[in-house]
Amino acid sequence: MNEDLYQKGQQLRRRVLGDKYVDAAANNTTEFNRPFQELIAEYVWGTLWSRPGLDHRTRALINLGMLTAMGRTEEVKIYLRAAANVGVTPEDVREVFMQAAVYCGIPAAIDSFRVAEAVFAEQQSAS
Repeated sequence: MNEDLYQKGQQLRRRVLGDKYVDAAANNTTEFNRPFQELIAEYVWGTLWSRPGLDHRTRALINLGMLTAMGRTEEVKIYLRAAANVGVTPEDVREVFMQAAVYCGIPAAIDSFRVAEAVFAEQQSAS
């Protein structure tokens, strides 16, 4: 493991996903999944998300579209909760899901719209 990339990745992961999410991931780390958690921090966040080609807002929007296409609603929730941290608005999310509906199918978009409504309501009640 590249310790510098790991640390850089953890810092960015916290900035995007928030301390609560990253702390929960750390608390759920076991000997079995530790290499996977390290891979996520080092490769996903320390390498990919740290690249200069796209800003974090754009990366989050792309993730929402791809995760919708794959039907990964639990991961969609993670990026919806992090959206405001990188400047993504509910209107941005709606447009991504509308585009996904056309290119990936209505059922995939319905699931993501449903999840977004719940996450946005949860965030509203928390504020």
